[in-house]
Amino acid sequence: MISIKSENEIQIMRRGGKLLAKILADLAKKTIAGKTPLDLETQAEKLFNQYGAIPAFKGYRGYPNICCISTNHEVVHGIPNSNIFKNGDLVKIDCGLTLEGLNTDAAVSVIVGGEIAGSEKTKLLNQTTKKALNKAIHLVKPGTKLGDIGHIIQQIVETAGLTIIRDLMGHGIGYDVHEDPPIFNFGKKGTGIALKPGMTIAIEPIVCAGERFIKTLENRWTIITKDNSLACQWEHTVLVTNHGHEILTAHDPF
Repeated sequence: MISIKSENEIQIMRRGGKLLAKILADLAKKTIAGKTPLDLETQAEKLFNQYGAIPAFKGYRGYPNICCISTNHEVVHGIPNSNIFKNGDLVKIDCGLTLEGLNTDAAVSVIVGGEIAGSEKTKLLNQTTKKALNKAIHLVKPGTKLGDIGHIIQQIVETAGLTIIRDLMGHGIGYDVHEDPPIFNFGKKGTGIALKPGMTIAIEPIVCAGERFIKTLENRWTIITKDNSLACQWEHTVLVTNHGHEILTAHDPF
C-alpha cells in the first residue's frame, strides 16, 4: 500500500532530510586515507546525538550499526570495521534518520583522496551512478511512471558500459524505512505505477563495473559482487510535489 504524506508529515521529513544531509556531508569529508569505517561510525553517533535524531538503521531488522559503509567490491550493507581506507578506494556511506517517527534515507559514494586518486574505472563508475540518480530525480513529477525512472537509470548505466545490480533497488519511505513501491533501477518507459503528489521515495542506483551477480557474507549483512568488481551507490529521498519534486536529503556538497 502506497502512503501519501500529509503536509505535517512532509515538514517532518524535510527537517529530517536536512539533518541527514548534514551528517552525510560531514562523514564524506572525513572519508580520508588512514581512517576506518569504524571512525565514521563513531562520528555518525556523535552527530546523531548532537542533532537529537534517531538512527533509522540501528536495530532495523537486526542491523547492528548506524551506518552501512561498503568499500570497493562491497556493494551495500557493509558493517563498519577497522579496515583502513587508502587513496583510490571507493567508499559507499548509506544512512537513515528517524525524526518524530518518520524516516529519510540517503547514500553517497566517495573516492578516497578525491577524483585524482581514483582509477579511470572508479571515476567512471562513481560519476555515472551519480548522473543516473540525478537524471532519474529530474523525471520525478505527478504522472511519471516508475518504469520511466528505471529506464533512464538503466540507459545511462548501460550506455557507459556498466551494470545494474538488479537484485537491489530503491523504495518508498515514511513511517517505515522500506515502504511500497519498489523503485527498480531498470525498466520500460510508460509502465508501472504513476507518481502522485505526496509520495516519498528513495531512489538509489546500485551499479557495478563487472557482472551483476552478488552474494552475502557470513555476517549476514555485507553484500559483495561475486566477481569482486567495483560497486557504487548513490541515493536520495525525494518528495513528489504538485508540479515536480523536492530532494529532501539534498546538500550543496553533493
